[in-house]
Formats: sequence, structure tokens, C-alpha cells
Amino acid sequence: MLFNYSLCLILFIYLFVVSLILFFLGIYFSMNDLIMFIEYEFFMSNSVQLVMTLLFDWISLMFMGFVMFISSMIIYYSMEYMKGDMYLDRFIILVLMFIVSMVFMIISPNLISILLGWDGLGLVSYCLVIYYQNVKSFNAGMITALSNRVGDSMLLMSIAWVFNYGSWNYFMYIDYFMSSMDMKFISLLIVIAAMTKSAQIPFSPWLPAAMAAPTPVSSLVHSSTLVTAGVYLLIRFNPLYNNSLLSSFLLFISVITMFMSGFCANFEFDLKKIIALSTLSQLGLMISVLSFGYVYLAFFHLLTHALFKALLFMCSGVIIHSFKDCQDIRYFGNLFFQMPLTCVCLIISSLCLCGFPFLSGFYSKDIILEMYSFDYLNIFMYFMFYFSTGLTVSYSVRLIYYLMVKDFSFYSYHSFEDNSFDMLVGMFVLLFVAIFGGCMLSWLIFPTPHYMMIPLPMKLMVIFVCLTGGWVGYLMNSFGLMNFFKFNLINYFFGNMWFMPFITISMSFFPMKMGYSTLSYFDYGWLEMFGGQGIYYMLSYMSIYNQKIQNIFFNMFFIMVSMWFIFFMFI
Repeated sequence: MLFNYSLCLILFIYLFVVSLILFFLGIYFSMNDLIMFIEYEFFMSNSVQLVMTLLFDWISLMFMGFVMFISSMIIYYSMEYMKGDMYLDRFIILVLMFIVSMVFMIISPNLISILLGWDGLGLVSYCLVIYYQNVKSFNAGMITALSNRVGDSMLLMSIAWVFNYGSWNYFMYIDYFMSSMDMKFISLLIVIAAMTKSAQIPFSPWLPAAMAAPTPVSSLVHSSTLVTAGVYLLIRFNPLYNNSLLSSFLLFISVITMFMSGFCANFEFDLKKIIALSTLSQLGLMISVLSFGYVYLAFFHLLTHALFKALLFMCSGVIIHSFKDCQDIRYFGNLFFQMPLTCVCLIISSLCLCGFPFLSGFYSKDIILEMYSFDYLNIFMYFMFYFSTGLTVSYSVRLIYYLMVKDFSFYSYHSFEDNSFDMLVGMFVLLFVAIFGGCMLSWLIFPTPHYMMIPLPMKLMVIFVCLTGGWVGYLMNSFGLMNFFKFNLINYFFGNMWFMPFITISMSFFPMKMGYSTLSYFDYGWLEMFGGQGIYYMLSYMSIYNQKIQNIFFNMFFIMVSMWFIFFMFI
């Protein structure tokens, strides 16, 4: 066990120092407007180059710094959370492989190297989701892997299509071939790949299902790595879909995803799934901002969201750990007097999620909502966007109510306290960054203030929607209004994400069943008989028959030689 903890400490210190170096390098590159591009050519055939390329600009360096920083805190947090695990080394190595895959994808402007990091994320995430080896984890891992394989196949098809242009580096052809039909098809493939990794409708069910992984993994996956890979891909490929039909398609899908996840979170009772649905809502927010072409604004919200969402998952992990791995929020209650430090961290991270003034989430969400009021948008999308924002506040207030206001409903002889020092240290470091990180990043990413003049009702719309959402969320739960839906089909419908998990399983079941039948009847059947195995058996039989004939001829020859030898001996 001593080796496990020393490994964790070494990785924590190393990742923390590297994160600071990368963050300050990102600030330096941003202030001096620098871009570093490293390219190594492996070989060239028919004017098609296979090269390894690395792109270092302020976006990639700053994002890598955030990934390393959150990963260092999570590894330090895992020292106590995974204390009883016999295979802590294996867990830490898997997390490290996950971080390396994400970093490899961040610094790659080449579609092939992006695919390596992209596929590495999918493979390692499958290994981490099935880390607790039970039926639920295996099913969740299979849904996660199959959903992500759709995005992998889209990237493979885009790589094959880009082969026509002689290079897989996306920046070489984006500006020159935007009007061609090939580029429109490639952009569609890239958008679908990003939708699968960021779990937009209809690929949403794998995100809550991936909560079967350990909580430190959930904290890393849902803050800065796996689910943000699709958003980061759309940030890099923004010219492909900007101001086109694809941007309208992305806007519609992302806003519907925001609405669905926010609504379903108000009917969910699993603590980790509520936070996972909030991640899904924020991913829809980022992609909707990207559909308008505000790349830096989406990247700003991506960074601020990573800080408070990692903290939120860490707080939930401490609570689940204290409640003997119980995740049902109906058993919780009145925790503020027993675990005050954890509850303070959870309340502040929830307020960041709601966009409470002068916390990190406020600086990104407020400007996003004002830009929506400032920009041209139809009334349906405008209403859905603000309504989804109100739902975010509603389920956050509901979560705080169930954890801290409601009566304690667990076993009466249980008592809890904040005695986990290592977990609290990681949480308080992230708490400090979650409070002050938003204003710092706003100064770095937007050094020049932008003046937006909108009517007073639109300006006050943000505060009105947030206050209304919080008030409705409190009323619905404090007066038991949710009990009206308890035994109703409505609760079952919204609590199961509009039956999307069942549809996803059905959609994947029939093609897999058809593939199994085809495999049985053809590859294991007639094709096998007349194909590889048939030829093998025929050649084996012919070789055995040939051997027998040769043995007969050899024996006959031996007998004849013997007879001739005897005949000449007697003569």
C-alpha cells in the first residue's frame, strides 16, 4: 500500500507543477499572439503525406493546464476515496492513460492523431466504467462503448474522405474548399462525431449510465476530459459549420438536449445521475454557443464549468462515501450540521452552476444569456433556452433541499463528520479556484471589454428566470408537489430521459442481432464450409491422401528393391 500512496503523491506533484507551467505558457502565448506548430513527416506516397503534427497555441496550452490541474486534484482525492481498493495501481495507471489520451487529442491538428486520442478516450473510459465488475457496470460500459464507436466511425469516414485533399491537417483546407460538397459532407461527419462524444440527443443515455464508474473518474470525465472532447473538436472545426444549415441543426439539437436534461434532473433521485444530467445541460449550452460562432465564449464556459463541476462531483463522492455507497437523495437530509465543510463546497459549486453573481459560473453564463438576447433568434429557441436555464436553478435548489434542508432519513444510529483530510484538501483547492477562476479567466480571454446595449427587461430576464426557477424548485419539493407524479407515467417518462435508454438499446439490439445471425449463417456456416474451413479440410484430406499414396509407393518400391536384392544374392 505504501507504493500506491507514493505513486499517487508523485503523480499529484508532477501533474500540479506541469499544469502551472502549461497555464502560464498559455497566458504568455495569448498575450504575445504566438502559435507553435511542430511537424514530423513519416513518409510520403503519391503526394499524400503521413505526418505527426503538434499544435501549441493559447487554447491548447490553457486547456491542457486545466486538465492537468483537475487531474492532480482528483488523484490526490483518490488516495483516500480508493483507500480500500486492492488494485489502486491499476486505477491510477488507467486514469493516467485517460489524461494522456486527452492531451494527445488537444494538441493534435491532424485527423489521424486526433482519432488516436479520441479512440484512446473511448477505450480507457470503457475500462474505467466497468471498474466495479458487476452486471450494471458491464451494461453501462457497453452502452458507453457502442455510443462512442459511432463517433469513431464518423471520424474514420472523414479521414477517408479527406484523403482526396492530400493532407489530414484540418487547417490546410478549411478556408479553401468550404463551398465544395465534399467539405459539407466532412463537416456533417465531424458534427455527428462531436455529438456522440458530448452526448447530445439522440446519444444522451450513455452519459448518466457512465456514472457506474468510481466517483473520481466521474469527476474527471464530466469536468474536463471525455465529454468535453466533442466540444473541443467543434471549437477547432468551427469554420466547417459556422453560418450554415449545420449551425441551425446544432442549435436545435443542443437546446433540446438542455431542456431534456434539465427537466429530467428534476425527476431523478440518484445523486450522481443528477450531476451527470447537469453536465449534459451545460454541454448543450456550450454547443448552442458554438452554433452561433462564439468560439472563445464557449471555450471560456468550458474552462469555468470544468472547475465547479469537478468540485461538485468530489462533494457528492464524499457524501456517498459517508453514506456507505448509498446514492439515493431521499435517504439524505440535514447534512449541514454534520458535514459543514463538504456542504459549503457543494453549495458554492451549485451556486456556480446556477450563475450566482461573482462566482466563476456567473462570468460565463451571464454573458452567454445576454448574447442570446442581443443576437437574432426565434421566439421558440429563446424561450427554450431561458426555460432550460431556469430548470438548472430548479434542480440545483432541489438537490440542496434534499441534502441539507429535509429531515435526516438514513439509519438513525449513523453519524457523519468531515474526517477525510485528503479529500477535503483537494476540494478546498478547487473551491478557491471555482470562486476566483471566473473573473481571472474573463480578464485573460477577453482583455478588451465589450459593450452590449439591450433593453432593461431583457437585462433583468436573467435574474428573473434564475429566481423563478429556484423558487419553483423549492416549492415543488418542500410542499411535496412532486408526489402528485409519484405513481404516474409522467414521472416514469421524465425519470427515464424520455425513454431514450430503451430506444438506444433497441436500436443497437436489432443490428447486433442481425450481425450475429449473419455471422452464424454465413461466416460460421456456408461461407465457412465453402470458404476458409472448407479449403482447409480439403487440403488436409488431400495432403493425408497424398501421404498415404506416397507411403504405398514407398513400401512397394522398398519391397521391389528388397526382392531384387535377394534375387541377385542367390544368383
